[in-house]
Amino acid sequence: MFKKEYFKNPNTILFLMILGAYLFSIACRFFWVIWASQFNEYFFNHQLMITSNDGYAFAEGARDMIVGFHQPNDLSYYDASLSALTYWIYKITPFSLETIILYLSVFLSSLVVIPIILIANEYKCSFAGFIAALLACIANSYYNRTMAGYYDTDMLVVVLPLFVLFFMIRLVLRRDLFSLICLPFFIRIYLWWYPSSYTLNVSLIGFFLFYSLIFHKKETIFYISIILMLITLSNIAWYYQSSIIVLLFYFYAFKREYFKIKFLIVLGILTFIFLIISGGIDPILYQLKFYIFRSDESVNLTHGFVYFNVNQTIQEVESIDFSVFMQRISGSEFVFVFSVIGFIIFIMAHRSMILSLPILFLGFLALKSGLRFTIYAVPILAFGFGYLIYYFKEYNFKKKKNLINILLALFVFLCLSPIFIHINFYRAPTVFSKNEATQLDQLKKIANREDYVVAWWDYGYPIRYYSDVKTLVDGGKHLGKDNFFPSFILTKDQRSAANMARLSVEYTEKSFYAPSDSLLRKDILQAMMKDYNNSNVDLFLYSLSKPDFKIDTPKTRDVYIYMPFRMASIFQTVSSFSLINLDNGKFNQPFIFSTAYPLSKNDGEIILSNGVSLSDDFRSLKFNNSDSVEIHSFIEINSLQQNNYKEIPINENGQYYLFYIKNSSIPYIQFILMDKIMFDSAFVQMFFLGNYDKNLFDLVINTQDVKIFKLKI
Repeated sequence: MFKKEYFKNPNTILFLMILGAYLFSIACRFFWVIWASQFNEYFFNHQLMITSNDGYAFAEGARDMIVGFHQPNDLSYYDASLSALTYWIYKITPFSLETIILYLSVFLSSLVVIPIILIANEYKCSFAGFIAALLACIANSYYNRTMAGYYDTDMLVVVLPLFVLFFMIRLVLRRDLFSLICLPFFIRIYLWWYPSSYTLNVSLIGFFLFYSLIFHKKETIFYISIILMLITLSNIAWYYQSSIIVLLFYFYAFKREYFKIKFLIVLGILTFIFLIISGGIDPILYQLKFYIFRSDESVNLTHGFVYFNVNQTIQEVESIDFSVFMQRISGSEFVFVFSVIGFIIFIMAHRSMILSLPILFLGFLALKSGLRFTIYAVPILAFGFGYLIYYFKEYNFKKKKNLINILLALFVFLCLSPIFIHINFYRAPTVFSKNEATQLDQLKKIANREDYVVAWWDYGYPIRYYSDVKTLVDGGKHLGKDNFFPSFILTKDQRSAANMARLSVEYTEKSFYAPSDSLLRKDILQAMMKDYNNSNVDLFLYSLSKPDFKIDTPKTRDVYIYMPFRMASIFQTVSSFSLINLDNGKFNQPFIFSTAYPLSKNDGEIILSNGVSLSDDFRSLKFNNSDSVEIHSFIEINSLQQNNYKEIPINENGQYYLFYIKNSSIPYIQFILMDKIMFDSAFVQMFFLGNYDKNLFDLVINTQDVKIFKLKI
């Protein structure tokens, strides 16, 4: 039996708050597990699959670490932070790899409640931290990117900077040596876990420097703390960093009299100069180019061809509506405004909370650079929400204190209700279905580890995980110059596709051994043209379609082409990367490939989800109430696996082909409207119609969802 006095102990109350918020966060994340467990198609190897494409990169790395090796140049995330952590958990627990990657985000992301409550506790308002933690741990954007199955570094990408913030605030309030030594090591852990955090770490350190110069310019502990943090940013091995940090910390702790202000300023300047010389600002410049200026590095590297910019196709880096922005951060517009007001009051009461602004500003960057950044603003504004609730709770109401507490509890519940609704309806599917994963597992038994699978970059990581092969592109390698090759192979005619598949694979493999400043490393397409004595890119690409084109490059491995039915929904985007003029980056001519499903039927017309009105006899269509145009052919597909379809010619002068997929496995892909360019593409001819050149390809896997072809040349 616990004594009543035990529950009055501040440390006990603090622990119970943290435990309660942590269990609350975990419980909310198990909702998806319960829902997804109803569907057999989400299971593979007796476990639910994950919902994050990028997660398969770390899963591949963990798998390779478990077996103890990986192939040269296979782009495996061997030894990556999340892969390494997963590997060690696998080694010391009885859980399978599939179970670990499914549930790891549930337990690690929920740790966000700890620094939130600890920060509030430093200000003697732990209850405010508890309320803030309840909001932050399940707010829309944070939940979306840390839910069960979302196996990615996002699970700690907010937790770790909050710990950095906690020790900064603790150092300001206590001036203790424990905070001093913890600060650089948490920054080091954060950089190891998420190398892209470099810019945020620099911002936090810079802001801490300005804060120290304004409010604590005569206190040496702040100067030495900045120096120790800067050392963690240097481009030297972590064990050298740790040794220097420990050595400086030791001398400061026991020989503080030598650390005068002037000496520390000189030491700080020297540390900063060393940081610049070691390339310490390069990561910042790269991220500014990618997220702020939206530049494609491949254009800068090639100094020639203008490839399609991948940033135009990634939803995560697109600007978002302000209403969506508020909902993703706080669950609703009202709670967002309430939180902003509370945060301002919080800063007015505790000025050191201003050190959280770099994290908040990074969250607001979402308005310019995409929704992925909103998770950073979630915990910071949650502090405002929690503090305002705490403010009302502690206000000196003369009467009805219990009633006020009940009303505040009800208010918090109502504020969290939109988030509960979001969790209920945010039913994310797994990346692949059971059938797709099974077919890739089957490919693993056919292909060798050195073989390549040509596929769109969205599928690169999962293919490597399930099939243990190599890919041309993936979620980390998808600049315009990289995406050009799979786009060309899937979009052009079959002979061009076959020749390019062989060339792109062989040249990609050769590029790993070429000097870093060579043409082969900078632009594979230009290297091909040079070797084949062709200076005109259009003529070179056209020559690939000719039967007399001879490949001089030796064949070193087998090549497979992966064509999933689900790619139909993005094939318009896929084709964009190769249907452009490489001299100016503009499209050579308009093209269309649009998937749809029927919405309604009215006055002899079928209204499709893509805005097209289709006559009920399937002979003509209208775009946005324009004049009716006749269709070239109507193709009714009864079975994709058996190539059972019926083509009905309508008007040989018609521009468009209309496909109707009966018994489609993807409900939102029932009709496909395309033009002649798309109709002649390798993807349409080989996957939908089964018309593949048997001299160029073998069909090795054939299902309703996936077809995989083996290159014969």
